[in-house]
Amino acid sequence: MTYQLTIEPIGEVVEVEEGQTVLDACLRAGIYIPYQCNHGLCSTCKIDVLEGEVNLGEASPFALMDFERDEGKALACCCTLESDTVIEAEIEEDEDAQYLPIEDFEGKVSEIADLTPDIKAIHIALTGDGIEFQAGQYIQLDIPGVEGPRAFSLANAPQKPCGIELHVRLVPDGAGTTYLHQKLKAGDDLSFSGPYGQFFVRKSQNKPMIFIAGGSGLSSPKSMIEDLLAEGCSEKIYLFHGVRGRQDLYYDDYFRELEGQHENFTYVPALSEKSEGDDWSGETGFINEVAERFFDGEFKGHQAYLCGPPPMIEASIRTLMKGRLFEKDIYMEKFLTREDGQDTKKSPLFKRI
Repeated sequence: MTYQLTIEPIGEVVEVEEGQTVLDACLRAGIYIPYQCNHGLCSTCKIDVLEGEVNLGEASPFALMDFERDEGKALACCCTLESDTVIEAEIEEDEDAQYLPIEDFEGKVSEIADLTPDIKAIHIALTGDGIEFQAGQYIQLDIPGVEGPRAFSLANAPQKPCGIELHVRLVPDGAGTTYLHQKLKAGDDLSFSGPYGQFFVRKSQNKPMIFIAGGSGLSSPKSMIEDLLAEGCSEKIYLFHGVRGRQDLYYDDYFRELEGQHENFTYVPALSEKSEGDDWSGETGFINEVAERFFDGEFKGHQAYLCGPPPMIEASIRTLMKGRLFEKDIYMEKFLTREDGQDTKKSPLFKRI
């Protein structure tokens, strides 16, 4: 069974399958409603239901409060239709966005490599033209025997659409990452959908760029920086990568080599918990503090891209704003677990962060 979804104020009508979320239907039709977490935790994709019946799904009570439900609001990422429906939504418009429709893909694992003791690089070969995406976007990966897809950022540049790279950190007791670390092998078939996300470089701004990554959050910045350098970007590009110990640092040699090849690229890795056994003479401390020291506390005139665990992102936002860089120039990608979402509330002061 399918239903008709009318999207105001643009008047577009899309077909929605029974059980398909409003967000998924819109994205597959190339209509971009602002969204972030994609599983009912952050409230970014909030819409107004003007006519019809919807099932609100597993929307967090913090992201969609009781009074908002009574007012006819819903989260596009988890609500499904129970009749033909009319919604009102904020439609994303950004001159740097490509607005690529979501598609389904099949691929074969070509290589699995250990990057750190708890992070693996999984390479998936695709046939045909591969996947078109913007650097910084992610996919929803179907994992055999695991209910529901898992989100992973694309670590390869868009110039290599037929060979995608994922950085997968082993999450304790995580069914999906445990399978990928312990059971997946080269030659296995995998399916996924994508591209998702609104984390991409605002190239039209023509400003120097600061990338701050924590742990496996390096995946998106790697893709974005490779894309910028491949296109011959002349703006200054800074990459700050923070990890705990020396064993957690990966692609160190690769980025040092890139730094030697491109005068406009600067790479600054840092250890937050250096141990006596670490062979390390580089920066130490939390990565936001390292960036603050590097820029002498002044970030005005730059744009910043943050990717990693929520505490790192929140600390980095505070550091950047203290250094006179504000919301319009700060972009981020953080994946929230259901546990993270239980006490996640969006600030009323900011639209995106």
